[in-house]
Amino acid sequence: MLLNIAEATLPVTDPILKYLIVIIIVLLAPILLNKLKIPHLIGLIIAGALTGPNGFGILDRDSSIVVSGTTGLLYIMFLAGLEIDLIEFKKNKWKSITFGMYTFCIPMIIGTLGSYYLLHFNWMTSILLGSLISSHTLLAYPIVSKLGIAKDKSVNIAVGGTMITDTLALLVLAVIVGMTKGKVDAAFWLRLTLSILAFGLIVLLLFPVIGRWFFKKVTDRISQFIFVLVMVYLGAVLAELAGVEGIIGAFLAGLALNRLIPTTSPLMNRVEFVGNALFIPFFLISVGMLIDFKAFVKDAETIKVAAMLTIGVIAAKYLAAWATTKTFRMNKHQLRVIFGLSLAQAAATLAAVMVGYNIIISETPEGEPIRLLNEAVLNGSILVILITCTIASFTAQKGGQALAEEIGTGSADGRDEGEKILIATNAIEKTEHLVQLALSIKTSGSTSPVYALNIINKHDAPDESDRAGKKILELAVQTGAAADVKVQDIIRFDDNIINGITGEVKANKITDLILGYSTKPYNSVKSFALINGILENDKITTYVYNPVQPLSTIRNNIIVIPQNAERETGFFYWLSNLWTLAKHCGGGVKFFAAKNIEPLLNSLNEKNPIQYRFTEFTNWEDILILSREADKNDLIIFVLSRPQYPSYNQHMDRVFTYLDRYFRSSNFLLIYPIQVKPAETDDFYSSDQHFLNPTVDLESLGKDIGRIFNRDKNG
Repeated sequence: MLLNIAEATLPVTDPILKYLIVIIIVLLAPILLNKLKIPHLIGLIIAGALTGPNGFGILDRDSSIVVSGTTGLLYIMFLAGLEIDLIEFKKNKWKSITFGMYTFCIPMIIGTLGSYYLLHFNWMTSILLGSLISSHTLLAYPIVSKLGIAKDKSVNIAVGGTMITDTLALLVLAVIVGMTKGKVDAAFWLRLTLSILAFGLIVLLLFPVIGRWFFKKVTDRISQFIFVLVMVYLGAVLAELAGVEGIIGAFLAGLALNRLIPTTSPLMNRVEFVGNALFIPFFLISVGMLIDFKAFVKDAETIKVAAMLTIGVIAAKYLAAWATTKTFRMNKHQLRVIFGLSLAQAAATLAAVMVGYNIIISETPEGEPIRLLNEAVLNGSILVILITCTIASFTAQKGGQALAEEIGTGSADGRDEGEKILIATNAIEKTEHLVQLALSIKTSGSTSPVYALNIINKHDAPDESDRAGKKILELAVQTGAAADVKVQDIIRFDDNIINGITGEVKANKITDLILGYSTKPYNSVKSFALINGILENDKITTYVYNPVQPLSTIRNNIIVIPQNAERETGFFYWLSNLWTLAKHCGGGVKFFAAKNIEPLLNSLNEKNPIQYRFTEFTNWEDILILSREADKNDLIIFVLSRPQYPSYNQHMDRVFTYLDRYFRSSNFLLIYPIQVKPAETDDFYSSDQHFLNPTVDLESLGKDIGRIFNRDKNG
């Protein structure tokens, strides 16, 4: 092996040495270029050009590079679909369609006319070149994602428009290919339409069902990640079978799994980490390897084609982005973001060029093939890719940074100040679920750790209890670490569980306490006694959670709110937490509450939309009728109260009995809000004194909560 490496010739063929070189490039490019304030994406493309077959010839663009690069391209599209805010996406669907038509039609017209009148190609080639520059690749998406603006309206519109323009561009390619083979007839159009329709329905309707079943049945983290890869490639294969490029299938697979992989979940962290660390850099390096610097100096036709296409695509994509921002009244930073995301030519461009280059329409008298797209177009397109990717990266980074600063200065909610979540657990089978609930209600960007507590009874066998407690807490720490959240483990020896939990709550100034509910026979009485003991502390929000399945597989959140809940101190806090839960985990929300709550929910939904329904409900005597609303994949949430507070009613005392009899195998969550009396309130537990006013105005309350929710909308 050593002799093989030592005697290696160029290009490098030894697999170990070859991957070592690639990994070194992936490692050093971001480190060096970040100091120069240059997007590392450009560094990876340039590194690929220098080390590739057209550069110094160190590496060959063989099948291993192509496969890894293809996976990276699919990953970019998959992440775009996975991270998109589906509610905003639906809300902005007409804006996305408008932008998609702008960014397809304008480049299509400019590219077609320029190719015909300036480059003197025939109409078929000119139309293909027009479709070539009308498509784009979300190459700069990792940049805006890292800047934390992936959920901004401009990004949603750009991502949605990408699907539309790429689909249209690739359909033009399919039609051109069909025309060269003389097969564009009614049967061709019928076959293409039905295959695309069938492909879309399979991915968007069947993939979520398969995913929900798999994530409920399989908890192994490695298997879950491999399952995600399978769905990415399966979506791509189905797209190609339907007659469009695999990138469309990868994007739709991301949309299909969007609600099943929450943004705060360990699985999402693993998906993003592997993609950004390996697959996407491989794609960028593989793109760089296509660049042939020699072709730019030895062939004037190549420079002419590259100049026309480059100027045309920059002008056309900027006009499309400008028209979109003017139509929908967006600012200059959002214009830069849209332009940066829609400028880069890579995936669909390469597909169109390679397909057109391989189509031979006739032969010269000497027997040389006449291609639909000649070598000048092929080499010129590679230069277009390099230039547009460079400009797109700089523009997206500059506009994204300005937009991130604008968002950051405009969302001073302060909710994460002092937020501390404690999980009290003694059951290993529920620990991971409790941690996931904590991650789902935790403020985005908060640096406060999550605390995990296990209490060991002094009278139990010390060694055995200690080992079991450490195992439980180790799982909690690992679950948090997988999502890049620190979990601080606490073991406490105490002969009274209530005193132990209360002591840690006071010692760590906890604001949110999460408990697991035992639904095993004869244990619900113990749970009831424990919860009642904890509820004496009305300065914390207490959550009692019974997880039957992962939060990510929940289809709907059914939230039952008592009358007068808005008159109590903790109202704004638990409502913002539930809104955060709905945003992070997806799914619909069904509110059952008094009629006067509905205007407030409507106001909040305008600021930070979720998919919800409202039903008037005040009769807690008939609370069992809500069981008809709850499916096995739903989470039913009861907002409760303590005696002597405005929202309390005597029927709340029966909730534990109902749960024990009718909901033992259901997902449910009980919430006991902060209910500090005015005389006992201090600055730590209350951010605004007017929240303590029992006659607080709902409209002003909505404005204050709106400030809080701006954090989740853009974080």
